[in-house]
Amino acid sequence: MRDPSSWEHLHPPGRGQTHRRRTRGEPISAETRINERIRVPEVRLVGPNGEQVGIVRIEDALRLARESDLDLVEVAAQARPPVCKLMDYGKFKYESAQKARESRRNQQQTVIKEQKLRPKIDPHDYETKKGHVTRFLGQGHKVKVTIMFRGREQSRPELGFRLLQRLAEDVGELGYVEATPKQDGRNMTMVLAPNKKPQKAPRANQEANQDAQEPAPEPAS
Repeated sequence: MRDPSSWEHLHPPGRGQTHRRRTRGEPISAETRINERIRVPEVRLVGPNGEQVGIVRIEDALRLARESDLDLVEVAAQARPPVCKLMDYGKFKYESAQKARESRRNQQQTVIKEQKLRPKIDPHDYETKKGHVTRFLGQGHKVKVTIMFRGREQSRPELGFRLLQRLAEDVGELGYVEATPKQDGRNMTMVLAPNKKPQKAPRANQEANQDAQEPAPEPAS
């Protein structure tokens, strides 16, 4: 790679010389211009390690990119003159895509499932609904439980409250009450959230605990 300390002594290419950049093979986005797609008289050039080279002619910037086996990438098109940096654009795009995938992987998307019950639900239906709630919590989803009141049932909100309390206790090993029961018109709602999975102890600690629990052998007589 060309020594950055010599970049301030720039010389235009000789007559008849043309600048040809190899094709990287990846599609170039419309937002980012690189190499010969940068069609301005001069640019503010930044070296591959972030060093400021200064304002140079576009011909000189392209020549430096070629000699350094790098790409000339426009990083600030709105600046006057535009700011361009010498870099390996293919490697840059690959690393950016990797970081984006990792970021999406780390972002836990919250999914809220819903289960609807009646205040006077029969035991079989209750067990079925409880099974759904258990499955959702086990999958890491939140669950919104709705009690639907009809007719005279609206005068007995305590029935819905007790039912929600019972359900929260039945699934307590998998989830906790994130939003306590509240009346919402003819309905009463409660939100359950999954418990955080306990972290497993390292194998070395487990073996140490196991050894500590085992009785020591008796000495030979």
